[in-house]
Amino acid sequence: MRCPYCQHHESKVIDTTHDSHGGIRRRRECLSCGQRFSSYERPILSTPLLVKQDGTREEFDREKLARGIRISCAKRPVSAADIERLIGQVESELQKMGKAEVSSRVVGDMVINGLKELDHIAYIRYAIVYLRLDDLHALRHEIDRLLVDA
Repeated sequence: MRCPYCQHHESKVIDTTHDSHGGIRRRRECLSCGQRFSSYERPILSTPLLVKQDGTREEFDREKLARGIRISCAKRPVSAADIERLIGQVESELQKMGKAEVSSRVVGDMVINGLKELDHIAYIRYAIVYLRLDDLHALRHEIDRLLVDA
């Protein structure tokens, strides 16, 4: 593992922990400069191709999903751990499906359901784009549904 501070190639592992996403977090110390840093290891499992509404296909992009969720959760009391957990749940569910292709709507539905449990404002922000709530009446209807469910 290369040190992010001095680029030296040798480090020693100080601590190893398993995280909730099935990965491993290792705390390391550089043998050259003595700086400490963390590394994360996750098994690489295949995720299906996502079929968009226009019929195009693209690979599942964890970072793209994370950006969308982080934008909807901006300035909200949603922890980074909660966001990572939601992203991990979506990715894990896609892998468990065992399919070569999945509609992008499946991913959107997983995210929207997860955000509804995490934070209602983040849910509404995501829903405005995902559900195409393009007028105030549609937005009000969705908010009313949330209020009834709460």
